[in-house]
Amino acid sequence: MSTTDLSSPTDDDTVDIARLSRMSGVTSRTLRHYDAIGLLTPAFTSGDGRRHYGRDEVLRLQHILVLRELDTPLADISRIVDADDPAVTAATLRDHLAALTAERDRFARLAATVARTIDSLEKGTSMTNEDILNGFDHKRYEPEARERWGDDAVDRSNAKWESLGKEGQQRHLDTHREVVEALGAAIRVGFSPDSAEVQEIVAKHYAWVSLFWTPTAETYRGLTQMYVDDERFRRNYDEVAPGAAVLLRDAADIYAGRELK
Repeated sequence: MSTTDLSSPTDDDTVDIARLSRMSGVTSRTLRHYDAIGLLTPAFTSGDGRRHYGRDEVLRLQHILVLRELDTPLADISRIVDADDPAVTAATLRDHLAALTAERDRFARLAATVARTIDSLEKGTSMTNEDILNGFDHKRYEPEARERWGDDAVDRSNAKWESLGKEGQQRHLDTHREVVEALGAAIRVGFSPDSAEVQEIVAKHYAWVSLFWTPTAETYRGLTQMYVDDERFRRNYDEVAPGAAVLLRDAADIYAGRELK
């Protein structure tokens, strides 16, 4: 983002919704949703209905995106960014900076782990299972999971995860990776959601999920819909091939109708 983009807002130097979407990576649909719920109101709307955003709105969007990166629920984001006090905003951003710094350090540990693994594979040096998994934190989404699914479900899931041990945990991670790669391959080949090949992938995904809890038809559909709606999950599936999350959702809908009645 250039300094020109953050200059004092006038009708001439505001950015329209399409440009703001390109600059920020936030879809126009999401920006319209933010407007509808009062989270990010444009500076003005032109006669053709196009939303325009000035410096204040761009700065507010930056604050929103920082909070999103920290997995803050939308309701809390609205409360935080609505604090009309520069001192409060600065203090909040200082807390965000600390959290982002911690996240940077975590990624640094992950990078070091991956580098050591490459060295181990190429040179035959030894690594313990603990070394291989150093830096990974499967509980990073736990607060959100507790809010979404409840404490009992999360506690049971955590207990099951711990009971797997390091090797079992790695197998579980590997299984999910296989599902993601298989979905990507299905996208590239052009398999439809109801094809036997894709339904086999979904069955494997359902079994993978069921290690921790057993979804009903409704909850499994809701889970795979979340994979599409939540950008974090969608990126996880679409990294192999765009559309993988949608393929899983559509195939899961068919699977749930056939197998989870």
